[in-house]
Amino acid sequence: MSENNETSATAETSATAEAGTAAESRPGPHTRSLLTLADAMFRTALWPSVATLVAGVVLFGALNGAPGALGALVGGALACGSSLLTLFLMRKTAALGPQVALAASLGGLLVKLFVLMLVMTALRGVDALHSRSLGITMIAVVIVAAAAEAVAFRRTKLPTIIIGDEK
Repeated sequence: MSENNETSATAETSATAEAGTAAESRPGPHTRSLLTLADAMFRTALWPSVATLVAGVVLFGALNGAPGALGALVGGALACGSSLLTLFLMRKTAALGPQVALAASLGGLLVKLFVLMLVMTALRGVDALHSRSLGITMIAVVIVAAAAEAVAFRRTKLPTIIIGDEK
């Protein structure tokens, strides 16, 4: 008889632990909103950014030859990478709460600016790259990506204030 009670107690404990784990693994409203927003921003910004990069490569390749095309390619790739890093940070910090997500976003911005400054300084003397083609394409891709991300934010219809559940 005691063996049956132990089995039933173990089953109840296991079921309770699984229910607790399932509740803990469900994302909260902030997490769901941030993940939805990151996905929408990625889908909306990807193709316009790539199209701007390709347009820069073609335009500056025609105007400045191979150094112009290569410079535009490097500048556009750096800008696309920067945009993707922001979306990666959004996804990775979504479950950590709004304060951590905002701190990571600000820290990510500062790190990206510093890294871009170092890269641009290192590429300054490279003769194979046309520096103005690189800079103009980079700026164009950043502006297009930011505009597309803003459009995605407006289209997602997410609440900007999320009221937590009262317990």
